[in-house]
Amino acid sequence: MRNVDNALPAPDGGGLSAKGLPAGSIGILGLVVIGISVCAPAYTLTASLGPAATQVGKQMPAVFFVSFIPMLLVAIGYRELNREMPDAGTSFTWATRAFGPWIGWIAGWGLVVSTVLVLSNTAAVAVDFMYLALGQALERPDIAALPDDAVVNIASCLGFMAVATWISCRGLQSTKRVQYVLVSFQVLVLAWFAWAAFSAAADGGHPYSIPVEWSWFNPFAVESFSQFAAGVAVSIFAYWGWDTVVTISEETTGDKRANLSGKAATLVMVLLVGSYVLISAAVVSFAGVGTDATGLANPAIAANVFTALAGPVMGPAAILLSLAVMSSSAASLQSTFMSPARTMLAMGHYQALPAKYAVVESRFKAPAYATVVSALVASVFYAVMRVVSENVLSDTITALGMMVCFYYGLTAFACVWYFRKQALTSARHFLLRGLCPGLGGILLFVALIRTTLDSMDPAFGSGSHIGGLGLVFILGVTVALTGLLVMLYMYRKYPAFFRGEVLKKGTPVFSFDENI
Repeated sequence: MRNVDNALPAPDGGGLSAKGLPAGSIGILGLVVIGISVCAPAYTLTASLGPAATQVGKQMPAVFFVSFIPMLLVAIGYRELNREMPDAGTSFTWATRAFGPWIGWIAGWGLVVSTVLVLSNTAAVAVDFMYLALGQALERPDIAALPDDAVVNIASCLGFMAVATWISCRGLQSTKRVQYVLVSFQVLVLAWFAWAAFSAAADGGHPYSIPVEWSWFNPFAVESFSQFAAGVAVSIFAYWGWDTVVTISEETTGDKRANLSGKAATLVMVLLVGSYVLISAAVVSFAGVGTDATGLANPAIAANVFTALAGPVMGPAAILLSLAVMSSSAASLQSTFMSPARTMLAMGHYQALPAKYAVVESRFKAPAYATVVSALVASVFYAVMRVVSENVLSDTITALGMMVCFYYGLTAFACVWYFRKQALTSARHFLLRGLCPGLGGILLFVALIRTTLDSMDPAFGSGSHIGGLGLVFILGVTVALTGLLVMLYMYRKYPAFFRGEVLKKGTPVFSFDENI
């Protein structure tokens, strides 16, 4: 690893600068594959279908589509910011340039913490499906039940975390090669599962199957706004991770790196919304939303949908779905490290974190120190949550949705404010740099506020609570307060950044190609 003293210096003039990451390492195909890998459709769906169905019932396909809309609006803001300022720090860098160092630091904190929450759960899902696949292959149900043992569960999760960390520390090329194989496999198996579920429901062989109705795609059919907001918060988790392709803008091929990343992010989301709406409709049609043996409102089903439905839907081929979810989780676990590692790299580079975070390992050109720190924090977090929560997966997914709403929304507002002087200079600027990201940010903050208020109820989420307050709310407050305390500590240690001397607020000049 490079010596800390050899880390690249922060810019003298308060602008952006390179951080030692290898340019030209990845193209559009690699970006799309990594974006899908981080979002991890197989893992995401098995984790979010149950909680989403519990909140909104048959309207789950509609909520998945509606959740895509604020994501798309926010992605437009990301694309515009990234064209102007391609930087590994993304939300941290852009919010700092728009609002100043304090809000910028909190935006970076939100991104990093969100990733830590999801890293712990991706490892957990990988473990569940690894043992499930082994149990199915060996016809040993006792093996599939091993993750119920807390010691086995935690130890296995830490093992997955260690392997993923090792691959991530070997750089972007190693990450890319692993992802091509794992992503291709999970996409093919999910397509098979959707076809099999629709076919089984149409044959009438399953007693709880129901025919597809147009009302499933109508978000106004949801009974209450609280249910709708909670459903959106859960569904947003399904789209989280597309912004990882933007954090590697400094490493993409071609001269117009920011534009390449923006195109990849948009393509990733379009592919995701199509698959989520299709598969959610297939699951509702096959299983229904009741509390019966396979109903999505059955707590045993909601906790891990594909575990329960793989056999009834795919028969002897169920092991393939188990392997797909395991590979999806493992792929996401490994590729997700890129986002917090590069955000912390940028924060260290701009003197918002200790200088160790600004180090890029000399052999593989990867931010190894930041990657290892992410893994250690995620491992400790999961071990604690596995003991405290009755349903660690459900609670942390809901908490993650709240964090995602916060830092995505804040980044969208950063776009509006940063480009405010250009907003009325053209129809394009008004639409893409003002209206779209502004509306996306508002929608996400509405969902954040509503879900935060509802999460105070001890019955919210899994029903785990401390002192009469829901665990999801406590998680959110703890994360926010911890961020404030860490930020104040960093202010005392590294005052230059917080005085705006390292990365300054600014507004853009007309120096880009309008026809891009």
